[in-house]
Amino acid sequence: MLGSSGESLSRLAADLDAALAGGADGAAVSRDLFGAADVLRDQPALRRAATDPSASIEARSALATGVFGSHLDRAATSLVATAAGLRWASSSHLADALEQLGVVSLVKSADGAGEGDRLEQELFAFGRAVSDNPELRDALADPGRTVADKQALVRSLLAGRATGAATELAARAVALSRPVVNAVNDYIDMAAEARNKSVALVRVARPLGEADQTKLSDALSRQAGRPVHLNVVVDPSVLGGIHVEIGDDVIDGSIASRLDDAQRRLVG
Repeated sequence: MLGSSGESLSRLAADLDAALAGGADGAAVSRDLFGAADVLRDQPALRRAATDPSASIEARSALATGVFGSHLDRAATSLVATAAGLRWASSSHLADALEQLGVVSLVKSADGAGEGDRLEQELFAFGRAVSDNPELRDALADPGRTVADKQALVRSLLAGRATGAATELAARAVALSRPVVNAVNDYIDMAAEARNKSVALVRVARPLGEADQTKLSDALSRQAGRPVHLNVVVDPSVLGGIHVEIGDDVIDGSIASRLDDAQRRLVG
């Protein structure tokens, strides 16, 4: 988010950090923020009223407190009321911001329990499973199935295989109006940012050993100026070498890329 929405999101992120530092239950706050985001998306009139710039800050905050106060815990209610009193470039940004705060709250709760790395790994594995399995991808995108049914499918697939936080985020991803894999990738990026890390998508022709992964992670971390988490994909089309993507940056040392370069030079 940019402009006024970005500034408002930054203010809310600081308030969330303060609430968690004060002892708020991150998982409970996350659940409540997701619920508030859903209500605002489902009720356009409420969303417009809560972001109406012609109404006073106090009136918008009071509206949010009146609607959500009896359903959310104190920390979540305070965040939603504050959010309603802030400026948003689009009314939809209010729900999007609460969604992002919900992800961050759950990630920080998992990180505090020592499960931050595992959470990111499990989300990546789930995203790859959906991407690589057409039947699963179609089942999760089927408009004829209810959200509850899709979420039950996700929970059954991840039962005993993933942490509670990863399972909740995977189930959350199927409730949104965008492709599941896109939502999961967004969550991975949010999780890394919340933990002050970067994510590198690494494509190799054959699996990397633990020592090689550590060496690569250390090198990328030095370059990025902060820890880098590796998501490794074995892709035979790479042929050899390595292809790395960190955000908009690409490091392509694959044999396939070198062959393409050589072919272009020959043709040129």
